[in-house]
Amino acid sequence: MSASETTLMTLRVRARPGPFACDLRNTALVLIDMQRDFIEPGGFGETLGNDVGQLAQAVEPAARLLAWARTYGLLVVHTRESHAPDLSDCPPAKRCRGEPSLRIGDMGPMGRVLVRGEPGNAIIDALQPIAGEVELDKPGKGAFYDTGLQEILQRRAITHLIFGGVTTEVCVQTSMREANDRGYDCLLVEEATASYFPYFKQATLEMIAAQGGIVGWTCKLDAVLRGVS
Repeated sequence: MSASETTLMTLRVRARPGPFACDLRNTALVLIDMQRDFIEPGGFGETLGNDVGQLAQAVEPAARLLAWARTYGLLVVHTRESHAPDLSDCPPAKRCRGEPSLRIGDMGPMGRVLVRGEPGNAIIDALQPIAGEVELDKPGKGAFYDTGLQEILQRRAITHLIFGGVTTEVCVQTSMREANDRGYDCLLVEEATASYFPYFKQATLEMIAAQGGIVGWTCKLDAVLRGVS
């Protein structure tokens, strides 16, 4: 569907804490850090002792959400948590945490961990960006920190953001809070996000929608897929 065909398209969904509506002309889909290093065996997530199978549960729903966004001509943004090869944008406060078997920048089964251009830093095959979609490398947890995302959204007159990605309580929630502070209305699709710790995901969903939607809204995937009028 072309951009002109989205002129009268409105998304209305049942959500928490209440109904969410947006004009698709002014809405973008943001998929956070759906990278091999986090989702596939042998990546950085697994070196931290995590069960990467927990994140894999979000892949198929995120792929359906992405296909929906493409059908209606939404701007799509894919983020990657990544660092320069010399790690000049990775402070010791981030790199030297805990006792992982590999640290950021170390050589692992899929190349250097969380370094731009390495195989493990790539978006997983099921969610590969296509021409015209934005690919954004971010050195921090939030999608707005030290990136050009704000300028990209402003140029397209974007006012509403639909989120999916990993992990729910870290990079997804941080990005939503950054977006909320910048005036965007944000919707998180519950099945299209995941955490290594399911109870962290659930707690984050509750925090986002609490106090009248202090960070934003959450909803089920089917509500989005059937919500365009």
